[in-house]
Amino acid sequence: MYMSPGQDMPSMSNDTNNMKKTIMHSSLYWGKDAIVLFPRWPENSVGMYILALIFVFFLAMAIEVLSNQPLLKPGTSPLVGGLIQTSVHLFRISFVYMVMLAVMSFNAGIFIAAVVGHSLGFFVAKFRALAVANREDKGSSSI
Repeated sequence: MYMSPGQDMPSMSNDTNNMKKTIMHSSLYWGKDAIVLFPRWPENSVGMYILALIFVFFLAMAIEVLSNQPLLKPGTSPLVGGLIQTSVHLFRISFVYMVMLAVMSFNAGIFIAAVVGHSLGFFVAKFRALAVANREDKGSSSI
């Protein structure tokens, strides 16, 4: 910033009316006034808070489904198999860190959405694995 000689420095006043105060909680709390992953999101909006809950829920579900993925088919190239597993791992770990950061908002609703999402995702992944195992057992017993 260029200032001509004799010009005073601009004043640095703390105008608290223009600044929005952010409260950082260190214990679980209820309410839509949370900061989840991004600044000003959900920003005191009930609709955006519900969207944040749904987003965290589905991220947690995706983590469990990706964690319990079936093994690669026999005969898959080691390079292709490694690349597939690495890319799935990349997404899974990215989702894990996003859910962890969301839970660190200390909002009880976000915490419950993450726990229920993990639980339902685990159920879906195990149900699918058991269905595949039962299908394979029926197929091998008919031979």
